[in-house]
Amino acid sequence: MNQEQLTYFKNILENWLHELLHHADDSVGGLLVSESSMPDMLDRATFEAAHDFKLRILDRESILINKIRQSLTDIENGEYGICQICGGDISIERLKARPVAHQCIKCKTRMEAKERLTGT
Repeated sequence: MNQEQLTYFKNILENWLHELLHHADDSVGGLLVSESSMPDMLDRATFEAAHDFKLRILDRESILINKIRQSLTDIENGEYGICQICGGDISIERLKARPVAHQCIKCKTRMEAKERLTGT
């Protein structure tokens, strides 16, 4: 992968990380609202369901943030775009679709098929 392509992906990853961190700050602030002022059980249950949903989203975003940071580290270390399983190149098309990909499409497909068979 040439320097221009690495710069392209670095910019995408940095912008994505910035958006997620900004969104996470806003979301955490919204989670600090208390339901104790809701005397109605239905209102409280609705609030708690929405709260749980927000927590699941934040958890998924946290995982994605870690993947983005790892990809940025890989760029700095010269390992970005190299499959962690077979050591081959990850195609530019795959990286455009999933900039945090760490496996080439062949290895990822094989890994997912194995997961489906074993249920893990």
